[in-house]
Amino acid sequence: MSPIRIGIVDDHALVREGLRRILERERDFEVVGEASGAAAARALVASARPHVVLVDIGLGDDDGITLLRELKAHHPEIRLVALTMYQQDETVRQAFLAGAAGYVVKGAAGADLLTAVRAVAANQHYVHPTVAGVLVVDSLRWLRGSGRLSPREVEILRQVTAGRTAIDAGRRLGISANTVRRHVANIGSKLGIRGRVALARYAIEHDLVPEDH
Repeated sequence: MSPIRIGIVDDHALVREGLRRILERERDFEVVGEASGAAAARALVASARPHVVLVDIGLGDDDGITLLRELKAHHPEIRLVALTMYQQDETVRQAFLAGAAGYVVKGAAGADLLTAVRAVAANQHYVHPTVAGVLVVDSLRWLRGSGRLSPREVEILRQVTAGRTAIDAGRRLGISANTVRRHVANIGSKLGIRGRVALARYAIEHDLVPEDH
């Protein structure tokens, strides 16, 4: 049986070395390359064709979430595991929406990492126990309908995604800047998301980007 070919993407050399040592102890694993940034990761995937790629979300100057999305879009057959110190609900959600099949927190036991790699290689999903509760709460929020946005909130979200200030958005929609800010706060509360960047990512994932953007 052919080994599972694995790529490692992390901006810390010591972390990459540690991961390689853990993985290469297993007879059914083969580490085919390492990358310290997004550009190197894209080159690695294109040349080495790994089955599974471990991607650090906090990737130095690069955005690990964006890299996950790009790798999945250009190489849909590859299975991606988000490897990160972040356990916030927003980060977990964005990683899976971007194409990750697994989520492992740094500091997890080596056995957890091995389990994650084998699971995603077998076309399954893996969530580390420390963040599993986040996904349960997130799912319940949507099932209860609290994640649904009103038509006005969708309009506000599109203005935020377009990069407009509260004043500019208010002028376009015929409402005050304070009303826009309250809507933005309500949207964030409904979706469990904080910050304009996270809201913009949500809009992109749900096809709510303005047509002129």
